[in-house]
Amino acid sequence: MNDGKTTTCLGLFQALRSFFPRVGFIKPIGQRFVEVHGHKVDEDSVLLDTIYQVRVPIESMSPVAIDGKFTRRYLKSPEEFLPRLEDDICRAFDRVSWEKDFTLIEGTGHAGVGSVFDLSNAGVAKLLKAKAVIVCPGGIGRPIDEVALNKALFDKVGVEVVGAIINKVDPAKSDAIREHVGKGLARIGVPLLGLLPVERVLTRPSLQQISREIKGRWLNASDRGESTRVSRLVVGAMTAQSMTEHLRPDTVIITPGDREDILLAAISGAQQKPTEAVAGVILTNDIEPGSKVQSLIAQTNIPVLMAADDSYHVTSKINGMTVKTQPGDSDKIPVIKRLIHEHVDMPQLIRAIGAQNSALH
Repeated sequence: MNDGKTTTCLGLFQALRSFFPRVGFIKPIGQRFVEVHGHKVDEDSVLLDTIYQVRVPIESMSPVAIDGKFTRRYLKSPEEFLPRLEDDICRAFDRVSWEKDFTLIEGTGHAGVGSVFDLSNAGVAKLLKAKAVIVCPGGIGRPIDEVALNKALFDKVGVEVVGAIINKVDPAKSDAIREHVGKGLARIGVPLLGLLPVERVLTRPSLQQISREIKGRWLNASDRGESTRVSRLVVGAMTAQSMTEHLRPDTVIITPGDREDILLAAISGAQQKPTEAVAGVILTNDIEPGSKVQSLIAQTNIPVLMAADDSYHVTSKINGMTVKTQPGDSDKIPVIKRLIHEHVDMPQLIRAIGAQNSALH
């Protein structure tokens, strides 16, 4: 979970289209879903379809949606649920694969996720006669351990693991990781398909995402929320003069609304150098600044959010966020496509899967 499967799938889908003209996609079991035309559809399926227009029924790309009480319902009568779930998955897979040259299947978490209702990722791969690629985060010991653990479950059900992709790799350590992880994976029979370097833009939340996380309300420049990305948080527990050193375009200031001296410093900076204004300001404790300061804020393009929590809790929530790619993240999509194109050995992957493509011969 949160190791980069969706990011990898987004890049793989584009890369596969370079080899196969018609590529399908399915995420058989989803846990984070939205309503689309009356159907519960996994967010990742919606994301990929929005970007690539896969041209299959969206509900078929996400046949099983797991809500908070699903497991309890299942355990009361598994013999009733399981055949229907398996049938739903197989029928959906047939639809998304119809007249396709290749179908990409995204799992949910590690190989054992879903075992509680008899549809682990390994089990679903077996059901769909698929082969597996394991995605895990960078390092040396950790990825080898995680691939070995997951491979054990795939092996148990008879699913071939054709490779591993290591994500979030520190570029300064990539040569060492490639050498040692490559050797370690080879010892357990798993080829190393590629290393994806850390890309800061993929880990930086937008103000809109932050707003949803902290349940904020907009006081100014809400239109910039989707496009403004945040790298640094600065808590306004200092003098206004000291704060001026932190007024950078990638920085969000978190401060109670009655610290008007800090707000005036941010406003002054934005007026003097509009292109270098702070990324945003979050006013905590639901304290609004006075009307004169609000009027000055309205004359700038500084996004300002109101939050009910205090500065400590707001900062903690933001630091604990899992940043997911959203359909509107136009700056991220080209980066994701480039990552796979430049850092994953696609011909090796396709040969390992056994897919037929004349360009590889």
